[in-house]
Amino acid sequence: MKRPRRQSRHGLLTGVASDASMFRLLAIGLVAGVFSALFGVGGGIVIVPLLVVAGLPARAATGTSLAAISLTAAAGATAYAFHGDVKPGAAALIGIPAMFGVIGGVALQQRIAGRTLTFGFALFLAAVGIRLLV
Repeated sequence: MKRPRRQSRHGLLTGVASDASMFRLLAIGLVAGVFSALFGVGGGIVIVPLLVVAGLPARAATGTSLAAISLTAAAGATAYAFHGDVKPGAAALIGIPAMFGVIGGVALQQRIAGRTLTFGFALFLAAVGIRLLV
């Protein structure tokens, strides 16, 4: 007997995922993990756009990405620490102010339209891409 599936209002599921949604989320996680390990990115730059393409609104994609980053960051930092490539002092000097920045960023994000957030993020990614190529 099959279990009934619960759909969220955004198409991706909040609890139990459909087979297609589950596969998309697992694929997004795998891609984010590979990019995190290779380039030190994966959260916002990879997860957010892929979740938006998968059907989540910008705010839900951002919140979901931040929750997933904690797991990705812990695994990545642990793996790099085993190789001696983590500088705890530098991480604290970046991470502690970043925590306060997140609080301010969330407050600001709640005042900006979702479409504007998506457009602004796309412009940011394009600018970073151009800068990396030049």
